[in-house]
Formats: sequence, structure tokens, C-alpha cells
Amino acid sequence: MSQISVADLCDEHEGTIEVCETQFRDLGGKTAFSGPIRTVRCHEDNSLVKATLAEPGEGCVLVVDGGGSLHRALVGDMLAADGVKNGWAGVVVFGAVRDAVVLGTLDIGIKALGTNPMRSVKRGEGVVDTPVAFGGVVFVPGDMLYADEDGVAVLPTADEDDE
Repeated sequence: MSQISVADLCDEHEGTIEVCETQFRDLGGKTAFSGPIRTVRCHEDNSLVKATLAEPGEGCVLVVDGGGSLHRALVGDMLAADGVKNGWAGVVVFGAVRDAVVLGTLDIGIKALGTNPMRSVKRGEGVVDTPVAFGGVVFVPGDMLYADEDGVAVLPTADEDDE
């Protein structure tokens, strides 16, 4: 499946599209992916990430705001495999992931700051489907996220709903 490049989208939607300044590593089997945004905000606790990836993804991209922490992984091979099974297009993690070799074999886009072999804690803390912000972008559930080797961009959809 061919997708328009993020650079071309930026040219086409200059002034409307927002580009994340955070530099991510590509860790999934897909380097280009896109879809409506869903979000989880959590800190070193992936309980809500796990619960969300267990739901039907319907081509959405899960944006995980882990506060930039690299102390514990928020996504690993089992959660990513759930994402594939449940139809998620990708996961963008402002934090760490683990099981990098296996992640690279899965049919899902995964971008993260880096890796750490430590699993997350499980306290059930965090928030789902609320706007999260990092890298100069506010990721609003329902807006469209586009990602490829050049980076991550968001095209807001709220303006279209207001017309």
C-alpha cells in the first residue's frame, strides 16, 4: 500500500499541518503509517496502553505520552502483537519500548525515543483519549497522524467539523 510522504503532506498543507520536533527511532516492521489518533498519557505504567491495544484499533495510531522517560518500556513484543491482531496502524511512544528485534518483524509502525529492557510497572495509572503534547505538537484524539522515515506530522480535523 502506497502512502504520500510526510514531506509532501507538509508541502501540501503548509500552515495547517503540525510537525513533531521529537526525533524518534523506527522500531516496527512498518516505517510509514497513518491513521486517526488515540492517546494514552502514563508514566512508566503501561496498564492503559495494554488495555487500549487490546481494543479494536480500526486503523488508528496510538500516541503514548510517557513523559519522555527511558527508565521503563511502555510497549513490548506482546502488546505490539496485540496491536497488529486488533488492527492498529501504529504506535508512537514518547518514551521507551523493548523487544526491538521482534518489534521489527511485526506488521505495525512503531516509533519511540529508544529502548529499555525493563518492563513497566502495573498500577493502572494514566489517562486515555485526552490531548497530549510533546515535540511542539498537541496530539488530539481524532486528528490524523502521518509518520514515515522523515518524522511525524499531525493534520487537525477539528476545523473541518466547525464548518
